[in-house]
Amino acid sequence: MTAEEGSLSAAARALNMTQPTLGRQVSALEQELGVSLFERVSGRLQLTGSGLELLAHVKAMGDAANSLSLSASGRAEAIEGDVCISASEAVAAYILPPIIAKLRDHAPGIRVEIIASNDSSDLLRREADIAIRAYQPKELELIARKLKDINVHMYAARAYLQQWPQPRTITSLAKADFLGFSKSDELIDELSKSGFALEQSNFPVSVSNHLVQWELVKQGLGIGFMLENVGDKEPLVERAFADLPAFATPSWLVVHRELNTSRRLRMVYDFLAKHLN
Repeated sequence: MTAEEGSLSAAARALNMTQPTLGRQVSALEQELGVSLFERVSGRLQLTGSGLELLAHVKAMGDAANSLSLSASGRAEAIEGDVCISASEAVAAYILPPIIAKLRDHAPGIRVEIIASNDSSDLLRREADIAIRAYQPKELELIARKLKDINVHMYAARAYLQQWPQPRTITSLAKADFLGFSKSDELIDELSKSGFALEQSNFPVSVSNHLVQWELVKQGLGIGFMLENVGDKEPLVERAFADLPAFATPSWLVVHRELNTSRRLRMVYDFLAKHLN
C-alpha cells in the first residue's frame, strides 16, 4: 500500500492506521529483511531496487490470499448482495449484457443494477459501486485498473453515403450532416485534431442519448459514432471514412477502496476486469 500511495500518511489513511504505527511496521520489516525498501525522491516514497524485486512476490501472495479467502468462506455462489455498475450508454447496451449473463451464472446470489449514463457516477457518494470510465480518476479513495482501449468509428447508413462522391474523405464530406451530442462545440474541437473543419451547420440534429443517435444513423439522418464491434456488424451502415483510423477511447475499471474489505465487490470487480479485457 505504501508503494501505491507514495507516502506513509496516505498509506496509513487507506489502511485505517496511524502514520507512526505504519512507519514502525515498515522499519521492522526492513530490519528483518536486512534491506532498504523505500527511498524518498522529490518528496515521495519510491521503492528501491530491493523493494521492486519483492513487490511482484508480495502481489502474488496477495492474490493467493484473496483466492484462499474466497475458498475458505465459500464459493462464488455463496456470495450475495447488491452491486451497482455504472457505464456509458453504449458500453452498458452492447458490451455488458453477455458479461452480466456470465456473472449471473457464476454468482447467482449477486443482484446487479446498471446505471447507463454518459455522465460519470460519483463513487465517493456511492452513486455506484463500480464504474467503467474513459479516464483515470484522480481521487485517492478510488482504485482504477486500465482496460484495453475501446475503438470507435464514424458510421452512416449505406443509402446516405451513396449521395457522396468516392473516395469519401474528410474534404469530400465537409458538407455532410453529422449527428452531435448535447455539446457540439466540444465535439467540433475534438474532431479538429483529426483534420476535420466542421461548423455548427454540420450538426442539424443533436441528441444526448447515444442509443437514440445510433438509431438516427441507421435511418439515414447523418454520420454518427459507434463502437467498432457494434458498427461493423450492423448491415444497414458502413464506416463513413474507410481509411480513417479508429478513435481509441481509454477505458478504466474504477471502484472505491472499500474493495479491499468487500468480498462481493472484489469478486465482481475481478470478474469484470477479466471479461472486459
